Formats: sequence, C-alpha cells, structure tokens
Amino acid sequence: MSKNKHEPIQPAGDALFDRVVSILEQARSNVVRAVNSQMVIAYWLVGREIVLELQCGEDRAEYGKKVLTELSANLSKRYGKGFSVTNLRYFRLFYQAYSERSPKIRHKACDVLEELSLVVEKSEYIRGFSPVLSWSHYRALTKVENREERFFYEVEAEKEGWSVPHLERQIHTFLFARLLKSRDKAGVMELSRKGHSLKTPVDTIKDPYILDFLGLPDSDLMHESEIEKAIIVNIQTFLLELGKGFAFVGRQKRLQFDDDFFYVDLVFYNCILKCYLLIDLKIGELTHQDVGQMDSYVRMFDDKYITEGDSPTIGLILCAKKNETIAKYSVLNNSKQLFTSKYMLYLPTEEELKREIERERQVFEERRQIDRTY
Repeated sequence: MSKNKHEPIQPAGDALFDRVVSILEQARSNVVRAVNSQMVIAYWLVGREIVLELQCGEDRAEYGKKVLTELSANLSKRYGKGFSVTNLRYFRLFYQAYSERSPKIRHKACDVLEELSLVVEKSEYIRGFSPVLSWSHYRALTKVENREERFFYEVEAEKEGWSVPHLERQIHTFLFARLLKSRDKAGVMELSRKGHSLKTPVDTIKDPYILDFLGLPDSDLMHESEIEKAIIVNIQTFLLELGKGFAFVGRQKRLQFDDDFFYVDLVFYNCILKCYLLIDLKIGELTHQDVGQMDSYVRMFDDKYITEGDSPTIGLILCAKKNETIAKYSVLNNSKQLFTSKYMLYLPTEEELKREIERERQVFEERRQIDRTY
C-alpha cells in the first residue's frame, strides 16, 4: 500500500537523530540520578565522620563549632561551594536521622516497603537509600523528628514521585497527622511502612484540609462562591490537597428531582476507588440541613449518574466549623458515604493541629464505643 502523497515523509537522517537523542537523554538522566545517589551516600558518610569526631571532644559545643568551621574552610578551599557550616550541620543531622541505614543505594525503589516493615516491627537495619530520592529530598526529611512520620514521607515521596517542593509542602501541612484521625497504633505503623493507600472511602478523607494556597482571608464575611472560584483557579494545587487518584469533573453540577433543581458545588472522581466525590462548601458552622442536603445529593447522584463499575458516591461537607453534636446525632455518625471536614485558610501551627487531631480522635473513639454497645 502506497503512502499518501500529501503526507510529509520524515527524512531517514531525522529519524536516526531522534533515536540517538532518546538514547543520550536517557543516559544523561541515568548519570544525573547516579550522581545524586552517590552524593546521598557521600553526605551520609561525611555526617558519620563528623558525629564520630564530635563525640571525642570534651567541650562539645565549643569543640564542635571549631571543628565545623575549620572543616568548612578547608573543604571550600578545595572543592568550592557546597560545604558551608550550615551544610555540614545538615550532613550531621542526616546521619543522625538515618544512622540505622547502611551506606548504599537500593537496587529498586519498591524495596523500601519491605525494609521499612523490618525496621519498624523488628528494629532491624534498612539496607540503604532510595534510588529515586535526591539529597534535597533527604535534607527535607531530616527536619521530621518523629521516625514513623519520617518513614511515611519517604515512602510517599518515593512511590508518588514527589518533587522536593511538594514533599516540603506535605511536611509543612502535617499530612501524616491529618491522616491519623481514625487510626489506632497498628494503623499508624501501617501508614509509616506502606504510605497512604486507598481501600475504603474514609481513607480519602483528611481533617482538616489546608487551603492556604487559595490566598483568601479567614473571614466570616466571605461567601461560599468566593472559595469555590479560588479553588477552580488553583485546581491543580487543590487536587494535590485532596489526595491520591482524584480528577476534577465539574462545578455547580445540576441535579433534578421532579421539578426542583439542586446544584453541587464541586464534583470529582477518584480513579483508584472508582467513585465520585461531591463537595459542598460551607462558610459557617455545620447544620442538620447541610447534612440532609448532602445525603440527598449523594442519593440522587447514585441514582442518575453512576454506571456499571462505579462504586457508591462519596459526599464531603467542607465547613469552616464543625458541630460535633450534629456529627454525632446525624447520619454522619455511621455513614460510609457521608463525611464532614473542617477547612483552614491558613497554615496551622503544630499546637493548633494537635488540638484538631486530638478532638477528632476523641470523637472517633466515642463513636466506636457506641458501635460496640449496640
């Protein structure tokens, strides 16, 4: 069969060029990755040497300052930039945070899951570092003091291919803590070993949601439509805040029941759980009317829009303030499809977040006790 005479024919030389470029770009990428991995090992070893040296000093504070200053000056003279006293401190912290590791790169990324399981459950050694995480990733991870929390962020960054800025945002917005509200001690260990896996609708829910990237004032005078518009403008970042597997479907989705029309603020689809997520935004405190409205939305959406292969729809009410009495004595209490979470338009302090998480855990425990009673 002859080719269409109007179809442009790529010269053989161009095709060869493209193939060669592909080979060289892949090789260059491999070289960069290999260099990054070797620097991770080198900085771990340097950190170990610094720690061992400082352990020998009698006056640790003064001796340590002197050692780091002299070492920085000598290394900078020989190698140039990259060996400031601040960076040397990072190397030391890196080793201290990962002193149980051995200085080598794992052959494949997924090995981290099995190895983290060993170190958490049996206190055995993890055999090495991730082949896909750079020194900048590990420098960010060293700032996380809690070991289980640090393991969680390492697993997630590796599995999901997080950039360094995204990793830092997840750390700064306390993702690990926000996912813990309905998990017991065993759940915490699983989260730190395996990262965040979605198995049920509740696994997709965070509390609170941090919407500081919207750039809106934390004011009661705003309207829901202002938050909705800001979310649409920042939809990519909002999808990252929602979590794994979400795709944006639409805004102000119209639902018709007889002669009445209702509008859902935001609709998403989770490709992992294969279900729709309806979000209703509320400026004020959660009310019974809000819960009843979302319950109706979910039922209508299930009836009219889901198709074969879809799981039941999830409804999430995002409100500025949660009413625990309503949450306890409404269909929210035992529903597997309806949820409510608080949103925060600013980055909370660690103390604020601890209070939020503790309050949520208490509510969860109360509900679980009620379930056991009945």
